[in-house]
Amino acid sequence: MDPASTSSQMIGTVLSGRYKLEAKLGSGGMSTVYLARDSTLDRQVAVKVMHREMSEQPDQLERFRQEARAVAKLSHPNVVAVIDAGEDSGFPYIVFEYVEGETLKQRIARIGALDAQEALAYAIEIARGLTVAHARNMVHRDIKPQNVLIDAEGRAKLTDFGISRQLEQDGMTATGRVLGTTDYVAPEQAMGHGADPRSDIYSLGVVLYEMLVGQVPFHADSQVGVAMKHVNEELPDVQQRRPDISAAAALVVERSTAKEPAKRYQDIGEMIDDLSTALEVEAARAGSSTGEATSILDAVPPAKRKLSSRARWSWLAIALIVLVGGGTLLAVQLISNGKVPGAGGGALQDKGKAVTITAATDYDPQGDGEEDPETISLAVDGNLSTAWSSEHYDTETFAGTKTGPDPGVGLYVTTASPATPTEMVIQTPTPGWDAQIFATASEPPEALSEWGEPVGEVAGAGKSEEVELHLAGAARYFLIWFNKASPAADQEGRYQVEISEVKLVE
Repeated sequence: MDPASTSSQMIGTVLSGRYKLEAKLGSGGMSTVYLARDSTLDRQVAVKVMHREMSEQPDQLERFRQEARAVAKLSHPNVVAVIDAGEDSGFPYIVFEYVEGETLKQRIARIGALDAQEALAYAIEIARGLTVAHARNMVHRDIKPQNVLIDAEGRAKLTDFGISRQLEQDGMTATGRVLGTTDYVAPEQAMGHGADPRSDIYSLGVVLYEMLVGQVPFHADSQVGVAMKHVNEELPDVQQRRPDISAAAALVVERSTAKEPAKRYQDIGEMIDDLSTALEVEAARAGSSTGEATSILDAVPPAKRKLSSRARWSWLAIALIVLVGGGTLLAVQLISNGKVPGAGGGALQDKGKAVTITAATDYDPQGDGEEDPETISLAVDGNLSTAWSSEHYDTETFAGTKTGPDPGVGLYVTTASPATPTEMVIQTPTPGWDAQIFATASEPPEALSEWGEPVGEVAGAGKSEEVELHLAGAARYFLIWFNKASPAADQEGRYQVEISEVKLVE
């Protein structure tokens, strides 16, 4: 049966006695997405229903189930959340939060090239969503504006992990088969080679190009022709197509879309750094933030606030870029790498090179083994407006709750490779806690006593702590052990710890 006619017949169907399909939102070769009513919670949801002919193919069915499992593990404001999944009468389905608004593709089609600040802000939010996926070794593989939803508040949310896969697992696709939309496909994907997080970075760079210019960089008579242009041709110069944007914004497009993965940003955090810097440059040039994205309000600092800690720029450097204009590419590279004296404006100012952190993990060996794992990724997502929080406790010293000579709770971060950082930067919305820092090169021990001697210490933490580290050798796992909590912001007389960002600097 034709999928289009089938989708029409599905309107009014109630799946699993709970989700009533009310209208069709969109359709693809594998599934159709419906607006539905969740009768249990009396709310609107989006339900992706797999086409019956696809569900009869074991490999396609497994890909569909894989999407549900994969996205269910992700919890982030910039990722569309999975609520439920199931199967009814031979129709596998996934239930998502319903995002009322439009896709980023529809927005570009409606208004053309976006304001530079708005484009950069959306790119930052998409990148933040990718941070949690990449931290789980998950590659989206189909980053495109059609898969970015803009909600009623202007926030970007990444969706459709249908062709994603985890790097440590065998892929669901045969070697040589290209998955993804060729308008945004990375060269290695176009050639049928393996994809990794840098492939998502390339695609996001192309999306940023489209937001700034109003159209995709390559056109051809066929999708294969477009894919081959991604392999063989450099992207058109974004500043020639959009002369009013800064060299800082152009640099992000150029570096993220390098043909060779080794020449791109090596992780999404690096790209967020430069996107944040470019956004601040654009805000300084304009004199104020503009655009409709709520992320602009979060990412562009108020006029009297210093530049963000991730940017590592000074107002003097930005002023030079504004005055000199497009001929400052080399200066942008030097300043953003911290090689210009005085370049800096936050916690990483003149602090050396940031160590790539790939994941954060909650640590509670003296309790139930968990300490809010659902929000732990927020401690390394590059967004100071989100935070991981411990559970609430009756005393600031965890007395009567934790067992052991040094009661407490913790979290540890994992680096991409063994490193010898000299400093850990910790941002917190609830200062006042105490902590010790531990490090190990091997797998994280189950017991606190097995971590060895502390390599750093914090007493009476402020909102931003720069903790000096003294390592005997390279390590991959860095534990923050909180042995004193702060007064909870939401419950009087109780205590907890909140961490909005953790960074390591060599």
